Amino acid sequence: MTSTTLGQKVVSPVAAGDTVAAHITSRSRPALMWRALRRDKAAVVSIGILVFLTLVAVFAPLLAPYDPLDGDASQRLEGIGTPGHLLGLDGQGRDILSRLIYGGRYSLTVAVLPVLAAAPIALLIGMFAGYFGGRAGNAVMRVLDVLFAFPVVLLAIAIAAVLGPGLANVMLAIGITMVPYMARVVYTATVQESAKEYVEAARAAGATQAQILRQQLMPNVMSPLVVYGTSLCGLMIVLAAGLSFLGVGVTPPAPDWGVMTSDGRSVLLEGYGHVATIPGLVILVAALAFNLIGDGIRDALDPHKQTS
Repeated sequence: MTSTTLGQKVVSPVAAGDTVAAHITSRSRPALMWRALRRDKAAVVSIGILVFLTLVAVFAPLLAPYDPLDGDASQRLEGIGTPGHLLGLDGQGRDILSRLIYGGRYSLTVAVLPVLAAAPIALLIGMFAGYFGGRAGNAVMRVLDVLFAFPVVLLAIAIAAVLGPGLANVMLAIGITMVPYMARVVYTATVQESAKEYVEAARAAGATQAQILRQQLMPNVMSPLVVYGTSLCGLMIVLAAGLSFLGVGVTPPAPDWGVMTSDGRSVLLEGYGHVATIPGLVILVAALAFNLIGDGIRDALDPHKQTS
């Protein structure tokens, strides 16, 4: 931990000017964060929901009662509670529960992997532009501003349409779309943190720019990135489902939740609402869980709530 007097009060990098955080040691901080997160009941329940959905997807071959691609035309569009088919069957006689179980493999993967892939790229871009500034930093942010001119959904659709349908292309399209937004969050946090006293203290102590970026700024700008990225995962589920719904995402007959919702669209007005409604509700629950976890992490990172 770097500090300096220089005729002023000693400044802690961890505190970043916050007198409450100054009393939190690096060893106790994870415990305080976890304790703050546990007090958020909505976040805890959401974590449980996502853990459950993930485990169900991982063990899909053991849990699914039927093959998600096999259908029985004689039972097509049977409703909820049909003997042997708890959630009914779709328009091709496929078991909806089995397709939901397998569908988590597609939807949860699309929700998490693009965000994880975009995060380090956004971190490098945002920290470079925010810390060094100048013409190079401004040029980077102006390029990102051009991408901001396009609505995120339309930009994702355009990229996915160029790349073609498929799970890998969907994730690539979503990852490219998310980089500017995540980089903007990192840029803003870097500009704010760079003006604080602990950065000046590090410079006065002889720290190099690389050391300041890695040891001082990165831990502090990671917090808003993690919060924002977690919330984005919920949006990614909806966005990926929308791409599949429009036919530029995961292609049928894959048991993707978006594909299932799209399949149910044609029979929705015929009185078979369960075909589209059930996967739609699962998408809603998963997206809401990610958002609530993001809110919980944001509150857990607040030093005032850690010590309250």
